[in-house]
Amino acid sequence: MYPPKHHQDYNPENIKEVAKIYPFATIISAKDNTPFITHAPLIFHREKLVGHIDRNNPHIGLLNEKYPVVAVFQGPQTYISPSIYTSKQLPTWNYIISNATGIAREIKDPAAIKESMVIMTEYLEAPNNNFELSMNDPRMDRLVPYIYCFEIEVKHWEGKFKLSQDKVPTDIENAKKALIENNQKNIESFVNQLFEKHF
Repeated sequence: MYPPKHHQDYNPENIKEVAKIYPFATIISAKDNTPFITHAPLIFHREKLVGHIDRNNPHIGLLNEKYPVVAVFQGPQTYISPSIYTSKQLPTWNYIISNATGIAREIKDPAAIKESMVIMTEYLEAPNNNFELSMNDPRMDRLVPYIYCFEIEVKHWEGKFKLSQDKVPTDIENAKKALIENNQKNIESFVNQLFEKHF
């Protein structure tokens, strides 16, 4: 990522936290100048990122040790209007993004695939855990042959947290409020519009 130092976060735990809170990743590989992009949740398991995609997805040919893979986790982001600042500024965009670069390996053992699905469900259901997926659920056995399960051994984490760090304290606080409020309003408005169009 483009690296202005005041926008970079060098604390691995901060960077990983984005992936934990926003696990739906953009997974990117490339071969012969052709990019392959897949969107899927990835969760931590034994310090690796684990995910599942459809076995018919052509991306699976690149999710192995021959090709590097990048997983992008996007946190909150928003347009920042100069009107929120106490000082004169130009419009900008604030965002929180983490990148994980590593090597993917297929998980082939059916029991391990089922275990990873149980662990992922448990993680995503937290903290209320209203649904529990059982290893003995017969639907799992029917589903496993159609799933490509993989883990990513992360070699490098990079975090870019553009949060108006170069502004005065009052403007930083105003930018923080705008990031929170705009995400809440934008999500509600967009989802309502989307449902009105499709249902």
